[in-house]
Amino acid sequence: MSSYEIMRKGRKQLIDILQKEIDCVLDELRLETVITKEEYEGLEKIEDSKEKSRELLILIQEKGEATCHQFLEWLEVTCPASKHALQVQKHNETQNPLQSSGSVLKSESHPEHTDASGSLVEKTAILSHLVDSLGEHSLPKEKDDSPGTLLDANEDVFKDCSVGEEEGEIQKPPEEEKMDLEIGCPSQEKEDYVQEEFEEENQHPTTERRKAVMDILRKLNLEKQKSKVLSLQEVLKISLESLKEFTPQTQEDLPWHFLRKILALNVTARSTSFEEVVSDDQVLRRNEGGERIDKDIFFTHEMGESHSVNPLDVLCAVLLCSDSFLQQEIFFKMSMCQFALPLLLPPLETPKCTLMLWAMRDIVKIWRPHSLVESRGFREESLVLTSMPTISFVRMGSLSFSKSKLLSEFLSPVQQHHDFFFHRDMECGDIPREIAGGLVEIAWYFPGGQKSSDLFQEPIAVANLRGDIESNWVQFSFLTQVSSAVFIFAEAIDERQHELLSSLKVTSTQFYFILDRDSNKCREALGFLDKLAPILNLCNSNILVQSAKRNKAEFVRKLRSTVRGILNSHPTCMSVQGMCAVACELAIQADVDGQECQNALQCAEGITAEIKDVARYKQEMLRLQGDPWKDLAKVEKELCRMKRQGDKPSEKYRSELNAKWVELRKQQSQCELTTGLMKFVDAISHLKSAEKHYFLKWMKFNLDHIAREKLSKLRAEYKEKYKTSGDDTQKTAEIDRLISSSSLGVEHFMRELGQFYEAECSMVNEGKTAKHKRQFVHFPSIAADLMLEGFPLELMDGDASNIPLKWVSDVLTELHKKLRGRSKMKVITVLGVQSTGKSTLLNTMFGLQFAVSSGRCTRGAFMTLLNVRENLAQDLGCDFILVIDTEGLKAPELAKLEDSYQHDNELATLVIGLSDITIVNMAMENATEMKDILQIVTHAFLRMEEIGQSPSCQFVHQNVSDVSAHDQNMRDRKHLLEQLNEMTQAAAKMENVGRDIKFSDIMDYDPEMNNWYIPGLWHGVPPMAPVNRGYSEKVFDLKKCLFEFLRDHAHDRASKNILDFIEWMRSLWKAVKHENFIFSFQNSLIAEAYNNLSIKYSEWDRDFRREVHLWVSEQETLIQNVSPDKIAFSNLKCELQKKLSCGEEQILESLNKYFGSKAANLHLVEKYKEDFVRSANSLKRELENYSSNKLRDAIQIRKGLHKIDALQAEYKKTTEGKVDRLLEKCRGEKRKLKEKELKREFEKMWRETLLEIPPISLEKREIYAEVESYLRKNFCSHLKLYTQKLAGKRGLLSYRIHTFETKNDHVQVQSPFWKRIFQSDSQKECLLVLTDFANSLLSKCTSYIDEKLNSKGDYDETYCIDLLCMIKEELQQPDVQNLHTTPGFEVDLKLHVLGEAAHAFQRRHEEFVKENDPHMRLGKLKPYYFAVFRDLYQEKDAHQIQAKDFCEMCLYPAIVNYVNNRLGVEIMDNFHNSEQSIDFGSRSFFQFTILKDLLNEWDFDQYVEYITTYEKFVKSWIWKRIVDYYKKNEDLKNLEEKILSAILDRIRKTLNKLKHQGAATISEFVENFSQEMQKELVIPKDRLVGTHMKQAFDPGDFFAFVESFLPNLEEQVLHRFRDLDIKSKLSKLPVKPQDEIFKQMFGCGKQCPFCYTPCEAGGSAHREHFATIHRPQGFGRFRYIDSEKLICSLCSTDVSTNRVFRNQDTNMEWHPYKDYRAYYPDWRIQPDPSIKASDYWKYIFKMFNDDFAREYNAKPADLPEDWGNITKEQALQALKDRYKL
Repeated sequence: MSSYEIMRKGRKQLIDILQKEIDCVLDELRLETVITKEEYEGLEKIEDSKEKSRELLILIQEKGEATCHQFLEWLEVTCPASKHALQVQKHNETQNPLQSSGSVLKSESHPEHTDASGSLVEKTAILSHLVDSLGEHSLPKEKDDSPGTLLDANEDVFKDCSVGEEEGEIQKPPEEEKMDLEIGCPSQEKEDYVQEEFEEENQHPTTERRKAVMDILRKLNLEKQKSKVLSLQEVLKISLESLKEFTPQTQEDLPWHFLRKILALNVTARSTSFEEVVSDDQVLRRNEGGERIDKDIFFTHEMGESHSVNPLDVLCAVLLCSDSFLQQEIFFKMSMCQFALPLLLPPLETPKCTLMLWAMRDIVKIWRPHSLVESRGFREESLVLTSMPTISFVRMGSLSFSKSKLLSEFLSPVQQHHDFFFHRDMECGDIPREIAGGLVEIAWYFPGGQKSSDLFQEPIAVANLRGDIESNWVQFSFLTQVSSAVFIFAEAIDERQHELLSSLKVTSTQFYFILDRDSNKCREALGFLDKLAPILNLCNSNILVQSAKRNKAEFVRKLRSTVRGILNSHPTCMSVQGMCAVACELAIQADVDGQECQNALQCAEGITAEIKDVARYKQEMLRLQGDPWKDLAKVEKELCRMKRQGDKPSEKYRSELNAKWVELRKQQSQCELTTGLMKFVDAISHLKSAEKHYFLKWMKFNLDHIAREKLSKLRAEYKEKYKTSGDDTQKTAEIDRLISSSSLGVEHFMRELGQFYEAECSMVNEGKTAKHKRQFVHFPSIAADLMLEGFPLELMDGDASNIPLKWVSDVLTELHKKLRGRSKMKVITVLGVQSTGKSTLLNTMFGLQFAVSSGRCTRGAFMTLLNVRENLAQDLGCDFILVIDTEGLKAPELAKLEDSYQHDNELATLVIGLSDITIVNMAMENATEMKDILQIVTHAFLRMEEIGQSPSCQFVHQNVSDVSAHDQNMRDRKHLLEQLNEMTQAAAKMENVGRDIKFSDIMDYDPEMNNWYIPGLWHGVPPMAPVNRGYSEKVFDLKKCLFEFLRDHAHDRASKNILDFIEWMRSLWKAVKHENFIFSFQNSLIAEAYNNLSIKYSEWDRDFRREVHLWVSEQETLIQNVSPDKIAFSNLKCELQKKLSCGEEQILESLNKYFGSKAANLHLVEKYKEDFVRSANSLKRELENYSSNKLRDAIQIRKGLHKIDALQAEYKKTTEGKVDRLLEKCRGEKRKLKEKELKREFEKMWRETLLEIPPISLEKREIYAEVESYLRKNFCSHLKLYTQKLAGKRGLLSYRIHTFETKNDHVQVQSPFWKRIFQSDSQKECLLVLTDFANSLLSKCTSYIDEKLNSKGDYDETYCIDLLCMIKEELQQPDVQNLHTTPGFEVDLKLHVLGEAAHAFQRRHEEFVKENDPHMRLGKLKPYYFAVFRDLYQEKDAHQIQAKDFCEMCLYPAIVNYVNNRLGVEIMDNFHNSEQSIDFGSRSFFQFTILKDLLNEWDFDQYVEYITTYEKFVKSWIWKRIVDYYKKNEDLKNLEEKILSAILDRIRKTLNKLKHQGAATISEFVENFSQEMQKELVIPKDRLVGTHMKQAFDPGDFFAFVESFLPNLEEQVLHRFRDLDIKSKLSKLPVKPQDEIFKQMFGCGKQCPFCYTPCEAGGSAHREHFATIHRPQGFGRFRYIDSEKLICSLCSTDVSTNRVFRNQDTNMEWHPYKDYRAYYPDWRIQPDPSIKASDYWKYIFKMFNDDFAREYNAKPADLPEDWGNITKEQALQALKDRYKL
């Protein structure tokens, strides 16, 4: 039947099959060009799979019979499910009775019944169906008289399908093996049906194998990877699945199980067994079965693996679906596990075998041949380049034993068996092989230099062919030509095999035959061998006999002996690379033959071919990274450490160093790219991605090979020199240096690119190269691409111990751009002693490729980026894992250097600071060495804790294999913790951390959870030892633990993105370069987080202050509205405490919420949280003092005025009675009096009234006398001094603040301190310090006096007591105590302050007495009384008059007072919510704004005031900013209107309320109104006259008139405020906004003890003071003693030097700047991050050098030359850079 007809009649079945896998079918048909691209795209547009399948069949049928035939053939390969449908359809049409399994059996048993025209596919299908049926035990039990029918059938089949030799396959029958013969292989079988099969096979040589391959790929779910191969980077992605214990449960799991296990160096990787699951049915049968044994046990008991896949098939499938680089990694890891490697892959998808040369390229072996045992030398060489004898083992026919198992025993050392080759007796070894037939594997034996245990003296290779040589003739031919000897296993030799062997070419290869003496054809085989003897040069020694009865170990020993004999005969040696030529002759392709690989090789060899001497090449071709780079590193560190400064001034020395640095960069920039480097750049820039990968790999292989050759010679030379020179180290030093410099890798070329890039950037920054002329600007992008492709980037250059900061930063920035900002990452680092397996640990854990071979130990630090899959990224809170591998601590080659410990410390601090998790590798036995490592590590962790970073730490103890290790080492863990605590305390002392501290204080450490005991890497003795399974499993457990930690802490430890990482790295490295790390660390991430926290705290501070100010204002109003006897200060105090506690709690709650939020980098400022807690408490105390004083003063004033007010009320009552009587009298007159007459009558009445009122006046006090008396009574200790100084005529009157002067007798001349001062020329300088203190104190006292003068009250004696307390408190400050002042200084200060106070308070008291004289106050009311009298007489509307008087006399002053009380608070809010807010957001922004303003205004006097009287300047500056701001806009007017509108609304509501209460008199109304508004308005009742007079009062009319007057009243109030200028308004406010802003911005008010820079720390109760920018110390009046010249050095520089200082705090003793915290423990002066950081103040000093010298009575400073180059623009830019604006 034609293919067309089969498709037509089987359409329904085919559609059912196709729609299940239609996409797979379409892809295959498109690849095989059965359908065109246009047809493929057309079908893809159809969404319904059934409709798509139907259209496909129509399309194929339209193309004709040939296409239909091709389609059916390919369909069976692509979609195996179609096999049965096609078979049934064909045989139904030919009436072939395939109705049962029995029919199939008969058909196979009697070939004559088979359709002779049936295709090979059909026959294979039938045979397959037969085997499947038998496998499922579905043979029917026919009713046959012959009892042996079934048994015979089974015997025949099991004979053909018996378990064969080592490959673990169910062997194909001989007929099928013949089908696999290549063209041209001779055959003596003449049967017709066999001939037909050979013809079919020759026509389609790969069809059957392709079908098998597709079937395996389908089983393993790898069809997609056939077109899109797996890459190493894809496999290494970290996913949820990769962190789970993984046991395969389905066939689809097998490839991933193999990949994960092999990349993790797990020796169980070859197992394909499934997880055993006991079914319910099995349990039921077991429970029900009792003692009965099932009769069908032989038919029902199947191994679970029968449904699995042969491991070799899995290996072949994985290799088929992997790219070259993943193949290479698989081979490398298989080699470490001592697995045999595929040498020749069978023809899987192509008709050719593949030589796996590239895949083996990465393998390097180290061994010690017996020829080097005496010298204890060794050889290290690439596996593919090592020439050695190859011994091949093949079989002819089937074997009754496992060849591969025998070979494993052959290679295994005594008592150390290892399965090098997979064989049938291993787990899953009996699963039939489907595609791995024809695979040639190769394993090696390398001697270890132990003569007693080494099997062979020299290395050998052992090749093993899977399958019969007849079926794999090409592979066999290859082996005969590359091998020194071929061992052929045969149980029988027939005529056909004889002719095959006779056809072999004559070679030098020796042939050996291993026969089975138990075979019944043994004699026959010997006969054929006799014939072959002359052809193959056989003799008796070439025949080995194996017997099942013979001891296997004995036979293995015999086999080894034979091989030794071959090795002793100097056989032909060949490397794997040398086998390429043979492969080419036999049409075997090599995996290096691809065009991409060859192009890359050509590029790489174009570079490496020029390298003859590594050291010389590096010196000549990689010039920038040699001495210039090392010199640059030294200069950069010296710029930070200033160790070689000598007597040079700090800034001058720094300038010299900077000039040297620029010169070195200039020298670098003048170098041209060398030929090799240009070729390298061209390759990585322009090659395609795959070619680039190949290129970098070729570079690595070639460079490593060159370096190994050179190192091998140098080591030998070193040994010779060492033997001959003895202890003379000079002779070996040069060789030692050459050995150190003979390492050459791709990283050296990348390092050179980095140096070219950095040099160019430096020249651009210095203005020596224009930006548009840059040549290397694209280099970072190239390096970023390499990182994305999985290549490591050098973080720290181990040779120079330096980080190319600009290069690394820009590469990472480029990487961030390429990732489009999706770059959050966690960092994992390993630390430990050199050569203890750190890199191997990371490679095993993550599948990486950090260098681990001898001579290529990691130097410095390298980082590799690993992608995190989406299913895990959210849990971890990151997109990538950055893995950092570091060089070993305590490296022997560095031990002789004096700064080796420093180097280790720097490295540890850097990588621990960068890491989220640090793995500390403790693979060491030397207790001293271990202690050193712990000290380095704990030092680094302490530093991190101090700066707010808290990485996790895992201690890994390697080479501990006992299962009880964890329990047995409990005491060791306890001892480790004790050591860690000890080391932490030692490190704390070194870092001057003044607190008792343990290791658990600096990080979360649990001895049980943070210690890992990992077995040794090797299971046995290298070089033949495989990787220890326990090692791999423990490393996997550690990996799981690490990621569990990252997941559990994902929310409380936010991941850094790349930009954050860059900033953190910069900060860490800058700090590391300073010796005093903790106090030199500065980081913009911390600065930003701290600034944000400070801004938040400022808001909370402001809100708290606002609430308290408003409350105090209310209470003051209330106090003035009630009788003094109703005021209890204790009650107010209690209410105040509640208010303040509530405010404090609110701040603390806000603080906790903020730290609980997701704001960036909060963990970095966690340690400052306590500062803000204390600041909140300090703020509470400040507001408590302020409020208490305000309330106490208000009560005191109220009490003082109460008597006066009561007396005034009596006077008013009397007066109003007189006016009433006068009014009655005048109304009784017959005629109406004129106004003059009324006036005359009123005047007469007034005089009489005044005469009746007793003349009571307030007592006048002599304030001077009271203060003098107080001084005499309360200061007995210095009474004599007071008496002397007050003895003059005027006494205290002669002392005023402006007359105070510091004198020599104010200091203790006899003290050691002042003796030194008077002997030196610094006397004036120190007296100036005393004068500054005195001026500051006097200024504070003046402010206090002014504040009291502005109050309404009379003088109180507590005022002077407060002043004396202020003076005493200031004099007790430590810095003042250090001045050693005399009692005379204290007495003079108090006299001048109290003299000023007495004078001012006397004046205020006299004014108070005058203002509150009863007669005077009554006299002021006279015009109002007359007006009332006149209006009433003239019978004008009384209600209108009363309403008008109420508005003018009462409401107006009350409202004005209310607006004033509220305006200050509202101005604060408004100002902070305006565009000015950023400048006042935090103290750092505040400082930046001031300094920028000073630069713009350019006024020397302003700078002097800012530096010398900072507090005064800041107050003045804030005042000016507020005034200027409100002059430019109408905000102030709007605020006034807003406040006024609010109080008027409140008044209207109150009037409406009182309207319905019906007050009988105006007096009653005023009382009621005052009561309602007692917290808002103070109604001056004494100003309202006529309230007690007899006059009618109608509330309705009165209220109507009041409401009508309110708009006019509003206008009057606004007019009053408009008439005042802004300064007048602000100065009269009770709450002055300028003072409140000052309190917030001024902070603690402390200034740097050296340069007087103000502290910028947030809050007011911080533990440490710091400033962003320090300035030259000359600004603080410091000068050189001898020359009197101002000092230009910066304290931020000097704290890093060995320079010394002295001042009054040090008692004029010299003290090192480095130890400044001994005297100033609360100051943290950080070194400048760069030489340009303080350019602002350098510029100011340069411009005003002479001016400051005149101001300070000193000589101008000698400034460094480069300061003269600083411009105003650069100064401003430096300011912006420093404040990150």
